[in-house]
Amino acid sequence: MAKFYDRLTTELQTFIEAQHIFFVASAPNDGRVNLSPKGMDALRVINESEIAYLDLTGSGNETAAHLLENGRVTIMLCSFTEKPLILRLYGQGEPIRPRDAAWQEYLSLFPAIAGTRQIVRVKVESVQTSCGFAVPFYEFSGDRQVLKEWAEKKGEEGVYEYWQKNNQQSIDGLPTGLLEPK
Repeated sequence: MAKFYDRLTTELQTFIEAQHIFFVASAPNDGRVNLSPKGMDALRVINESEIAYLDLTGSGNETAAHLLENGRVTIMLCSFTEKPLILRLYGQGEPIRPRDAAWQEYLSLFPAIAGTRQIVRVKVESVQTSCGFAVPFYEFSGDRQVLKEWAEKKGEEGVYEYWQKNNQQSIDGLPTGLLEPK
């Protein structure tokens, strides 16, 4: 049976900190729903009503575009180990970029990873748990290094060029705001 909370309890914060994967869902007012898996030690609990995640360079930048349009975001985590649990965090998100005043404060919470694009801060408005009884068992064997190695090989200038070409608008044509207008 689903339970709702208005904040992240200490138990739920501990659960979040133990996970190796989480999923981010967002949607524009009109267009495709986006759902992305995330890993690489990129999620942090800031307090009982705020989380943040390190957003790495990817093929698209859908979440940033959706957040600029309406701010809605859902984060889902689930247990793949002994105790089943699905945790959904509903809230309002905003991208934090190197040009923003809060950048250094939030960046200091994460490991340095080549290809870091932005940080997404989420003000958690509602928390839901559900059973997770049908989620299979999986064992974590390590993070993939492909994205990190790709970004290191490209270098900062190459990653920036990639952003210019591939991360300026969503697949539905919405601006992502990633790079400052020239």
